[in-house]
Amino acid sequence: MTHEIGTSRRPDRDLAVVIGAGGMGMAVARRLAQSYRVLIADLDAARVREAAATLCAEGADATAIPCDITDPAAIAALGARVGELGGLRALAHVAGLSPSMADFTTIVNVDLVGAALVADELRRRATIGSAAVFIASLAAHNARPTEELDVLLADPSDQQLPQKLADVLGEEATPARAYELSKYALIGFCRRQAAAWGERGARIVSLSPGLIATPQGAREFERTPAKKALYDRTPLSREGTMLEISDAVDFLLSDRASFISGTDLLVDGGLAAALRWHSA
Repeated sequence: MTHEIGTSRRPDRDLAVVIGAGGMGMAVARRLAQSYRVLIADLDAARVREAAATLCAEGADATAIPCDITDPAAIAALGARVGELGGLRALAHVAGLSPSMADFTTIVNVDLVGAALVADELRRRATIGSAAVFIASLAAHNARPTEELDVLLADPSDQQLPQKLADVLGEEATPARAYELSKYALIGFCRRQAAAWGERGARIVSLSPGLIATPQGAREFERTPAKKALYDRTPLSREGTMLEISDAVDFLLSDRASFISGTDLLVDGGLAAALRWHSA
């Protein structure tokens, strides 16, 4: 362990990996940087390097690695880098595409297949006390896949999955359907992976945000009128904030949540409850 005068490097701290350097990814990285060294990964090399530089300028110990989470070779390189940095204590997988950002295949590849590849690789870098949080969505709780789709979604590491799903869905293979099915399957994946992570003394959970004030969320409001109807039904009558999601992620990764694994946490202002149970 070598401290460098004039830098904010903290080699004595455990490592947290944050996948995604967008708005929510940066909010999570900032929060985790208060307690961990942070390694940020993102497809956009310029953005992730700028994100790490910004955090370092603010006093954090942060490094960057460009990473395409749909590319097994890039995922292997990420795992190797985590190994070089001493192994994994915390993983916050924030990267994802909303329905207006890409086509069916790309969304499934990024939101589900890529997330599963990251989990499979970094589980091998986990040790006793490590924890992982994968960002799912309220949309997952409204998905109603058929039995045939459920069988396919149970194997999210299958890189042929997008095509298999599209073959079953036909004209229903839309970006919106890709998003809700991917997040639904991600929740199931985290539940099924609890035993494998537990073998290493580690935990894995998913977190489902509702309507959150992010740049991506604002874009969806513009392009998806139905979101306004959901906003109107949110019991707390507002969007959540990225800071509130960061709070939840920080808690789930901490020792305060040391007996929480294989489950999903809804952070949605009560919207899921309101959609299921109408007020009297």
